[in-house]
Amino acid sequence: MSRIGKKPVDLPSGVTASVSGQTIEVKGPKGTRSFKATDDVSLSVEDNVVTITPRGSSKRARQQWGMSRTMVANLVTGVTDGFKKELEIQGVGYRAAMEGNKLKLNLGLSHDVVYEVPAGVTVAAPKPTEIVIEGIDEQEVGQVAANIRAWRKPEPYKGKGIRYKGEFIFRKEGKKK
Repeated sequence: MSRIGKKPVDLPSGVTASVSGQTIEVKGPKGTRSFKATDDVSLSVEDNVVTITPRGSSKRARQQWGMSRTMVANLVTGVTDGFKKELEIQGVGYRAAMEGNKLKLNLGLSHDVVYEVPAGVTVAAPKPTEIVIEGIDEQEVGQVAANIRAWRKPEPYKGKGIRYKGEFIFRKEGKKK
């Protein structure tokens, strides 16, 4: 029995949802997002509340119940507040700067890394050692952050690299003489 799936998703003021078949479309101040649920669950919108119920009691239906509810809640959060990831750059000479729609990263490689920012996501570099990624799609924001971080993951000896803000890196002791 899904505890997450039982909880209905409230629609704040200014947000509307419409269901057609297995697809739910949510419109809000930041944009429009949609999600297509599997045939194992049924979606309904009544009185600014979205409810998800499983069709049957199979294991797959119960799994999809909680997952579908979370996806709908993410749609509502995305069109109202949006999602945000912050990255920190540590290392001597490591820096980032925005040039139009491209993020230019100087990460100690033989060349500068130029990352093309996809549509639907905004990337800003308020400081040379900070990168802020924002958008209405949580998966897309997280993927862009992961792609940028993959260029220079933080290493455990000096802690140099690109890390998520607040991420703890387990540090190792260096070689002994």
